[in-house]
Amino acid sequence: MSDQISTQFLSYGKQAIDAGFKAQQLALQNFEHILGLQLKSLEDRVGATLAFVGEASEVRDLEAVKTVWPKGVALAKESGEQLYQVGQEVLNASLKTSEAIGQLFKAQVEAANDGLVKPAVKRAAAAK
Repeated sequence: MSDQISTQFLSYGKQAIDAGFKAQQLALQNFEHILGLQLKSLEDRVGATLAFVGEASEVRDLEAVKTVWPKGVALAKESGEQLYQVGQEVLNASLKTSEAIGQLFKAQVEAANDGLVKPAVKRAAAAK
């Protein structure tokens, strides 16, 4: 009887470790996805900013400032919008990953409960 329980505990322990590795893999995939989104956004914004700075560096009079000023405002607006959009994508990806990891561990807890706790409760009730 105790050998059977030990075997079950070892089996559930192995399953828990496997679930931990799967959760870690999901988390790392999410990290890679988020990092890719942020690097792409950074590359885009740096390119746009450098183009603006190059154009702004050629300004020599007030009329040129009047033409560059709206471009600077548009650049700031686009940067803010892109920051918000990337933030929303990062949040969405993180939520999906968290849900997947939660479901993975929920299945492990339910399997352990069904395999160990419920039979033990039945045996204890039958012994009384």
